[in-house]
Amino acid sequence: MRTILTLLAAALTASAARGQRLNPDDYIYPVRDVPGLYSANFGELRPGHFHAGIDIKTDGVEGKALVAVADGHVSRVVLQPGGYGRAVYLTLDNGVTAVYGHLRNFRDDIEEHVRSERYARRANSVDLWFEAGRWPVAQGDTIGWSGNSGSSMGPHLHFELRDTPTQRLHNLVREGVIRPKDNLPPRIMRLHYVEIDTLDDGTPVRSRPHTYAVVREAEGRYRLARGDEAVEVGRRGYFVAEVSDRRNDVQNTFGVWRVQAAIDGEPYFEYRMDGFTHDLSRCCDAVSCYPVQVASRNEVIRLTRLDGCIDDFYPVLKNQALLTPSEGQSQQIRIEAEDDSGNRSILEFRTIRQPAQRDFRAVCDSTALIVDNRRPFSHTAGEASVHIPAGVFYEPLFFSQSSRPAQFAAAPSVAVLSPLYSILDYDTPLHTAATVTIRAYVPQNLQPHTTLGFVRKGKVSYAGGKYKNGAVTLSTRTLG
Repeated sequence: MRTILTLLAAALTASAARGQRLNPDDYIYPVRDVPGLYSANFGELRPGHFHAGIDIKTDGVEGKALVAVADGHVSRVVLQPGGYGRAVYLTLDNGVTAVYGHLRNFRDDIEEHVRSERYARRANSVDLWFEAGRWPVAQGDTIGWSGNSGSSMGPHLHFELRDTPTQRLHNLVREGVIRPKDNLPPRIMRLHYVEIDTLDDGTPVRSRPHTYAVVREAEGRYRLARGDEAVEVGRRGYFVAEVSDRRNDVQNTFGVWRVQAAIDGEPYFEYRMDGFTHDLSRCCDAVSCYPVQVASRNEVIRLTRLDGCIDDFYPVLKNQALLTPSEGQSQQIRIEAEDDSGNRSILEFRTIRQPAQRDFRAVCDSTALIVDNRRPFSHTAGEASVHIPAGVFYEPLFFSQSSRPAQFAAAPSVAVLSPLYSILDYDTPLHTAATVTIRAYVPQNLQPHTTLGFVRKGKVSYAGGKYKNGAVTLSTRTLG
């Protein structure tokens, strides 16, 4: 009985956290004297994370007054060189936390306190937390001024609303707190089909994507460039949709809120971006078809769910959203993309099951090891070792490692001390960090300065690492 009650309580708690919605009447606009234009929306697919809020344009300048959107208190102030730079967190009386990022400066009393703490701690970066009575704010009070601090690409305000107990982020536009001018439906840019087979040990192997050009017939209506000719599919596969969105009066592109796919009128897949907690943010690399995403300017959404990705983003997922037609069977596919303002675009086409002898069949790579994403994995070849904890990958995959002499343009002040090692493919997404160790002879005077570098297209980025006992070790989400 205790187990049943515990599970029931957990289910009810999760349901309440997801179901709580914002009341738009509780909030005012967070920045003054701007026209209400935007450069990014909630949940956009970014490298390694979903975008956690909305980005509000500030006319390309700094110094716009930022105001408390509701009554509450300043609960946290952060100053750091990256991330949100100067950021203010307001814990509101209605159970929501408001986050303002990339500020130029805080209001005078908070700015003076931050300055004193930096001197006292002898630190450039600080993360300060406050009790409810320290910095109370009423709706409309100025809390700081907009800027361009941290990892900002230009002056703007990054703004979020989070559920305070769970820190789950809200989709502000979808819930009606922010209402951008937007009557433009998403764009469906391209379609890909991937056939999949599974080895006896459960390792999935995919065909190369078959890519289909898409043509817009009318606003919100799309068809394949091949016309009425059916798309040939195999015995087991899925589609990948490249999509993008726009808003009135700006040139920026945005992410979509929802993508749904249906077979003969019956929905079998749906991705939806209603909210998430930060621990789930890296799942964006599983929601996307990452190998295509890294080379595209659009959102590339995989119309299925990978084994290691949670269900939270998929309210509809039948048969893992895999198409499994019988030989010769024809089906009508409808793909619908919707933005957070409710504008929709539709792509419809027919498929036909190709002859069985042309089906894609998986072949095991005899030169590679197989990594089960549910178990830790370690491998050493030559002077390079890699340790991969359980859950780093989103599905089982082949592991390969090779080395060759380092031949790339290093800076004149850089001494290359090891061969160049290739570990996995560069377009393999990692949910958490793997540990890489390279043993090499390092002169004593260089040991404090030794680091690992990643080479992309002949360019080197230095990622850090610690030299100890004849080896440099680094925990990283990038392998190459």
